[in-house]
Amino acid sequence: MKLITAIINKKDGGNTAKALAESGIRFTKIATYGGFLRTGNVTLLIGVEDDEVRKVLDIIKEHSAKRMEPTPTFIHANAGSMNCQVAEVPVGGAVVFVTNVEYAERM
Repeated sequence: MKLITAIINKKDGGNTAKALAESGIRFTKIATYGGFLRTGNVTLLIGVEDDEVRKVLDIIKEHSAKRMEPTPTFIHANAGSMNCQVAEVPVGGAVVFVTNVEYAERM
């Protein structure tokens, strides 16, 4: 058995969760916050048998598209003032960890 931990952009989380549910994949959905872009994420915890890992990864990949989005960046100037500029940064996609599960039980 494997535990898949998928960190997905908030904008993609709903569609990804819906696709997993429609495929009969059970998961726990947690609202999380990214420290780099300071935006909302969705973290999905998915316990599956080894032979289902590829199916889950394919669903996540299909529904978590990478894209460029404008993001404000703040630059500290002299005398305590701050300038704001907008930069295009890559967002979306998913960060996925697949780990072995030693023991699991539904109670």
